[in-house]
Amino acid sequence: MKISLNWVKDFVKLNASSEEITDKLTKSGLEVEGLEVVESIKGGLKGIVIGEVLTCEKHPDADKLSKTTVDLGNGIIAPVVCGAPNVAAGQKVVVATVGAEIHPSQGESFVIKKAKIRGEVSEGMICAEDELGLGQSHEGIMVLETDLPNGTPAATYFDIENDEVIEIGLTPNRADATSHFGVAREIQALFGLKASLPDLSKFKPDTTTGDINVTIDAAGACARYAGLLIENVEVKSSPDWLKNRLKAIGLTPINNIVDITNYVLHGLGQPMHAFDADKITTKNVVIKTLAEGTPFVTLDEVERKLATTDLMICNGDEPMCIAGVFGGLNSGVSENTKNIFLESAYFNPDVVRKTSQKHGLKTDASFRFERGTDVNMVIPAIQYAALLIKELAGGKITTDIIDVYPNKIEDFKINVSYKNIDRLIGISIGNEKIKSILTSLDILITKDTEEGLELLVPSYRVDVQREADITEEILRVYGYDNIPLSEHLGASYLAEAPENDVDHKKRVLGQTLASSGFNEIITNSLTKPVYAESIAGIDAEDSVEMLNKLSDDLAVLRQSMLHTGLEVVAFNINRKEDTLKFFEFGKEYKKAGGKYKETEKLALYITGNKKQESWSVKADKVEFDALYSALTSVFQKLGLAEVKTKPYEGSVVGEGVEFISNNKEIGFAGFVSKKQLKLMGVKQVVLYAELDVKSLFGKKPVSLHFEELSKFPKVRRDLSLVLDKSVKYQDIKELAQKTERNILSEINVFDVYEGEHIEEGKKSYSVSFMLQDVKQTLTDKVIDKTMERLMKIFESELGAVIRK
Repeated sequence: MKISLNWVKDFVKLNASSEEITDKLTKSGLEVEGLEVVESIKGGLKGIVIGEVLTCEKHPDADKLSKTTVDLGNGIIAPVVCGAPNVAAGQKVVVATVGAEIHPSQGESFVIKKAKIRGEVSEGMICAEDELGLGQSHEGIMVLETDLPNGTPAATYFDIENDEVIEIGLTPNRADATSHFGVAREIQALFGLKASLPDLSKFKPDTTTGDINVTIDAAGACARYAGLLIENVEVKSSPDWLKNRLKAIGLTPINNIVDITNYVLHGLGQPMHAFDADKITTKNVVIKTLAEGTPFVTLDEVERKLATTDLMICNGDEPMCIAGVFGGLNSGVSENTKNIFLESAYFNPDVVRKTSQKHGLKTDASFRFERGTDVNMVIPAIQYAALLIKELAGGKITTDIIDVYPNKIEDFKINVSYKNIDRLIGISIGNEKIKSILTSLDILITKDTEEGLELLVPSYRVDVQREADITEEILRVYGYDNIPLSEHLGASYLAEAPENDVDHKKRVLGQTLASSGFNEIITNSLTKPVYAESIAGIDAEDSVEMLNKLSDDLAVLRQSMLHTGLEVVAFNINRKEDTLKFFEFGKEYKKAGGKYKETEKLALYITGNKKQESWSVKADKVEFDALYSALTSVFQKLGLAEVKTKPYEGSVVGEGVEFISNNKEIGFAGFVSKKQLKLMGVKQVVLYAELDVKSLFGKKPVSLHFEELSKFPKVRRDLSLVLDKSVKYQDIKELAQKTERNILSEINVFDVYEGEHIEEGKKSYSVSFMLQDVKQTLTDKVIDKTMERLMKIFESELGAVIRK
């Protein structure tokens, strides 16, 4: 949420620096995530002044140029060559002095330098409005009607406003701080000042001739609704000061009426809406729900089917607006509007939240209504908006404020004891200090005793309803940094680190993967329901749904790590980064039989080329061995017992293998299926692996084992085996290791062949065997006997034909 400090200062007189303001706000719980300087005119017209043309004559060597002298104030007379046809002596003009940076309406900026133009010295530039970014006209220089002295900064004349805008990472509980006035109230408490609303004493109806009625048929969804008529307004562009305020916080000005409702919303935190009163043909504004499936076209020209839970603002029975969320296409203010009906209301947060989620509409109004607005701001806001409309759009207020408020919402009553406050804070800060802080937070003390206080918390503080909440308010204003640490505080009471330190293992494993070129990613556990529906082996009914989902894209907790990581893969590929290696530690969630289960996983993703393409390296695509090699490093780093593989039979990936250690499945790896790649918009091969963290890490700490390198050489022998297609390389490997445990150190398949010269239903494996005795040099006799033993077992157990 963006907050303009200039705007805040309209509500509280504050002289502190932006650094001090941001520091105190952050420490009190309104974390400031950024600070930027915003200028209504780029560059702020720095180095540009009001000057007076003293002399003007034709340039001796150029027909279209004039040679002038300009008084820049402070006794400075500067020669300036000017190409404008309307320059003349005696004019007050705008002059960019030497060193000033010019930001034109079109084109790149440039710096004014002392120069010679056709042989004549020029020390500045007399400016047209487009040259300064003040407009589009380039018909000639600006000639001013002003009595300001020469040398006056042009920013003063043009009322250029420089602002500092802070961005607050607003937590969901702080509904009270969703406006500039809300932040001003926070500053009131932190700096010991007084925040106040604009002067509304001038508000009064011009006449009471207007004719309109308001009825609430859904009091549970709308606690308060206020409105009034303003007639004969002129819809036009807003003045610069209003545009600048809105643009500073990232809003686009539309017209004076809409801009005023936005200004009040962001200023006071009360959403407003303006209807074209002439389109309320029944003269009856009714707040109610409509039949299921009722069609309604919103401002974005989309027809939506209403639910019976959607609260509507109606023209009799005809819907005009989704209450608290979005206006209708046919009832809003247009350039032809002459009469408006202004709305200010309090809608139930739960009702607005459900409607916003159902229709996928997130607006500035729904953002505030969902969190809870101030029911007592309804009337001040409509008064303020009405006064601004009269000032900027003309017209007359033709009704009293129609205020329908059937069941008053009372302030929260809370009893607190000094003893409990001191206990929760950890020290006693004094009763008077407690009362002072509460008063600064607009919390009314209705009863004060030696034991404690009876309080009335204003209705806009929806998050303060218990004694603990009161203590938190006191503590954050008092300052967490002001609570001293006990001199006896120590860490000796902490439990010893667990033998199986999972976090340590994650760090070790992360470093191992990073050294292999992987980047760690962290994705959102909340995801789209369609992802679970796309995997045949996953039951979408087992997805854990969010009761208070923010959107359909964040509606359920993931049942598979696959898709959230593929979103990152797709994001990078779409930005021309197509060679990627990612890993992520995360959790999968599932509900089954009424119980909820979460499982931690390690996911790996590889896609793209084996190596960076260059003149000496071809762009070969990664193959399964790249992922298998990475996983082998993981297993070795964790010191797992021998990891075996078998064909993958699940549905998360297509072709792949499962990994087994100690007769337990620990994960799988394979190629992401074309169906999943199409769903994610990925058009290249992606390899994916998923390992179970609990099974992976086991119960023992990670330890490294070192062995002395053997000084005796290895010997390689190769065999070509013709086997049935059903025989897998893993069968050959396991049989060889079982047969020869002493000197067989490595086995590798380096070629697989099917086709011509091979019997149908058969295939040929070319396998290398590395033999080594760590105690002595191998003799030919030992090597030959070993290979003969292996060949016999392959022939008898696997039906192999040894090609010689």
